[in-house]
Amino acid sequence: MAEVRMIESGRMGRVAYARIAPNEDLVLSVEKLCLAEGFGHAFVRGALGSLVDACLERVDGSCQVIRGPAAEIVSLAGEVRSQPDGSLRAALTGVVADTHGHLYGGPFVAGANAVCVTFEVTLEEWLPSPDN
Repeated sequence: MAEVRMIESGRMGRVAYARIAPNEDLVLSVEKLCLAEGFGHAFVRGALGSLVDACLERVDGSCQVIRGPAAEIVSLAGEVRSQPDGSLRAALTGVVADTHGHLYGGPFVAGANAVCVTFEVTLEEWLPSPDN
């Protein structure tokens, strides 16, 4: 039987559609976008774009590099959470296709996933209930 570790109540807030510029890091840019829009918590709902090279975290903590140019993101999901020190942390997971069509999946490593041309992303604000 599955174990439930955390249930949080709240409601959805504003939605932001954004474009990330070339050579900006995907994960860090999502954090900056949330900070700029005043989102303390957010869901990453969808995206379209490619990365110069992709770097996905393996189970052992090492980085799986998927060489481009233009490693395409097939899917992307995740969330942004406010940290106790007031900073924001994005946890993004997805599937990437290399130039030969091979697929790779896993969490994106912050600071190691530069956008190739442009990247479109949808962020949805999450407003947790005060009684959580």
